Amino acid sequence: MINTAFATVKRFSLDEYNRLGALGFFLGNKRVELIYGQIIEMAAKGTAHSVCSTRLNRELLKILGERATLRGQEPIVIPPDSSPEPDYAIVRNHPDDYLSAHPGPSDIFWVIEISDSTLNFDQQVKLALYAEAAISDYWIINLQEKHLEVYSGPYRNPQKNFSYRTKRIFLSDEAIILPYFPDLSLNLMNVFPEAPLLPSIQG
Repeated sequence: MINTAFATVKRFSLDEYNRLGALGFFLGNKRVELIYGQIIEMAAKGTAHSVCSTRLNRELLKILGERATLRGQEPIVIPPDSSPEPDYAIVRNHPDDYLSAHPGPSDIFWVIEISDSTLNFDQQVKLALYAEAAISDYWIINLQEKHLEVYSGPYRNPQKNFSYRTKRIFLSDEAIILPYFPDLSLNLMNVFPEAPLLPSIQG
């Protein structure tokens, strides 16, 4: 969990965070999200992250069609004090496309984080947050090790920490069946960024 060793750290509620946003406090180039009451600046995206996001967006839109809504880097709401912006949230279709309110845990099929420099944060803080919210499936596209980490079965352990019962690894040349859509699968070869092969120099 986020370090809260100092009692003077201000913790924001969802209402306070939304009011700050409405007042323009988060305008500019920096992107932030609310995690356990703390406003966290989001890391800048590297080239590999951007390419992976583009490829994943293209594949999921093609595969899911009209069966679910794909939200990319948009807020989800986890009461009482979190509003993360996962790289992707696959959510139930809603008549107003969530104009009335951002999706909450009951609206979410699964969430995806694309992780490079943020890997530890996504494997620890974000994982505990999504598990506590009872989001049934959480994917981490691990760009450092070039595999997909699939977490399922949120639970609370005897130490009162939230995590997932199951972790599975899918390699970048494998395919995975989509949660909630057993007839659909994603070929990870179409997702992970790969450097093009350079022509050999003859001489």
